[in-house]
Amino acid sequence: MKYQAEIAHHVRGRIRMKIPGAKGNGDFLAQIKGALSPIPGVHLIEVNSITGSVIIYYDPNLHEELQDTLIAHGRDHFELRSRPALTEIDELDSQLEAEAEYLAEHSVTARAMVGFCQSLDREVKRATNNAVDLKVLLPLGMAAYLFFEIGVQAATPVWMTLALFAMNHFFELNAQPTAAGRGDLARVV
Repeated sequence: MKYQAEIAHHVRGRIRMKIPGAKGNGDFLAQIKGALSPIPGVHLIEVNSITGSVIIYYDPNLHEELQDTLIAHGRDHFELRSRPALTEIDELDSQLEAEAEYLAEHSVTARAMVGFCQSLDREVKRATNNAVDLKVLLPLGMAAYLFFEIGVQAATPVWMTLALFAMNHFFELNAQPTAAGRGDLARVV
């Protein structure tokens, strides 16, 4: 039986596919993991039978051809519905990662910092079952810090404005348009 799959999130080096029909079907997800593991450049594949998701960590240089390769390797198991292009945020994220990698190649200190942040991000994702990463945790931590440190001492309008500003931008960055193409907050990931 072929299931419908969709790409829920994709940045260079990591892709998360949702397969709603595979929820609770660990055997099927193990078959998908086995089918996708031989893809050149794939470093790690994690499956979650509770959510029906497959997370693939791969060589970021293979970004352009990865979706075609996924379709070819998974065609016996699933049909991939969406092929989204990188958003501006994804491109900015890729540029920042490329600059960090460049610095890491030319500086021992930068290499240590980049390695530490990458390993911390991976551990946070694993600990939260990929529900939270540093891109979510860091802004929320900063907002909480500002709330407790500045908010207690500042007048109400200042900390309220900061909190609303942070929350608004958090929702804007994580909002996805509905299937009908409207721009409202249909689903927050």
